[in-house]
Amino acid sequence: MSAIQATEHTAPLPEAARLEEMVQDIIARARAAGADQVEAGVSFDTGLSVTVRLGETETLEFNRDRVLGLTVYFDHRKGTASTSDFGPDSIEATVRAACDVARYTSEDPCAGLADADRLARDVPDLDLYHPWELGPEQAIVLARECEAAARAVDSRIDNSEGATVASYAGLRVKANSLGFHGSYNTSYHSISCSVIGRQGEEMQRDYWLTAARDRAELELPADVGRKAGERTVRRLGTRRLSTRTAPVIVAAESAGSLFGHFINAVSGSSLYRKSSFLLDHLGKEVFPGFMHIHEQPHLPGGLGSAPYDSEGVVTQARDIVSGGILQGYVLNSYAARKLGMQTTGNAGGVHNLTIDPGKYDLDGLLRQMGSGLLVTEFIGFGVNIVTGDYSRGAAGFWIENGEIAYPVDEITVAGNLKDMFMGIAAVGNDVDLRGNVRSGSVLLDHMMIAGS
Repeated sequence: MSAIQATEHTAPLPEAARLEEMVQDIIARARAAGADQVEAGVSFDTGLSVTVRLGETETLEFNRDRVLGLTVYFDHRKGTASTSDFGPDSIEATVRAACDVARYTSEDPCAGLADADRLARDVPDLDLYHPWELGPEQAIVLARECEAAARAVDSRIDNSEGATVASYAGLRVKANSLGFHGSYNTSYHSISCSVIGRQGEEMQRDYWLTAARDRAELELPADVGRKAGERTVRRLGTRRLSTRTAPVIVAAESAGSLFGHFINAVSGSSLYRKSSFLLDHLGKEVFPGFMHIHEQPHLPGGLGSAPYDSEGVVTQARDIVSGGILQGYVLNSYAARKLGMQTTGNAGGVHNLTIDPGKYDLDGLLRQMGSGLLVTEFIGFGVNIVTGDYSRGAAGFWIENGEIAYPVDEITVAGNLKDMFMGIAAVGNDVDLRGNVRSGSVLLDHMMIAGS
């Protein structure tokens, strides 16, 4: 019997002007209560998600969430509060709570709003909003089509974790007492499928996902299912590897995690706490000379695009690594002040982190590697940002003569991130655009592989 969970039906987003007026009123209330700096924001999200498993509707969820967040400063003493109740009494209580918190916190000279000259003044249209009038009946049909295509790939696919079709839309409104105000709408749509294959006593699972802001850019449900089925089947027949050192290719869908560790290491909180293996590396070589890593926050329709960061600071295209040299850190205003620097517009993270690709696709990288390991999935987390030590479970394929020889699992890949970054031999042109990190597959010259 399928389980159906539903909340309030998806409703249109409210008008930005009404929420902007509410945010300005909250700022005025906090100023009247004695705050010398105030920041307020509202997020409003609505969506639909349907999961079908073995042809039956397993979950049907409607979401309609809203939250108001307020931050106040009293002489560099910070207080925050939030509420999902937009009634006048709740708003008044939220303002009072934030001010009360600030009066009891310790003064921090680095605390405060972003500098006025760094705030966004014009909010460009980045083509982030493409609503999908998706009803539950249509979503169920699409999810069934997706899962059916996966299960039809091979008779060895005998179970499923389900296919999910989801659509979300959101509105972001933000303002502060220094004159910044901005708002924009967003959307996000996805189709995913995960199935299980069996060969003798062995069971394997794999998945595929398509995601975009505009539903017209999604892969067809049948194509998503087919890829999920094919990826699952090719993992059947795994063998064990003996412990060895060998070249490793990290497939594009997993490569983003490597660069996520890099961003963590050059982010302000890691740096001012002196807890990064890349401390004091600004202007130094941290990648091979061909590597170019940069932000592109204003890409139309990009999943990581944003006109301003979570402090209202304008986002800008910039190099983080050029010619292998670390050109800049990833800082919000607080971290920048702690380090005696300026914010880089990264409160809340990076925006469309882009690793420039090379000339080869994944097949070309496999031929370049010859023999080694292709990692398609990392399992668990074993990364020490203080030292750079890296050890994670993995699954994938052993490569011989530039071609897949057999699947492998229950292995661990290990090294040190500083050495791994310098050991990147190539980046593929099979760029994965389904997230905030835009990278192709990555060829590492060697890693320790611990097997049986």
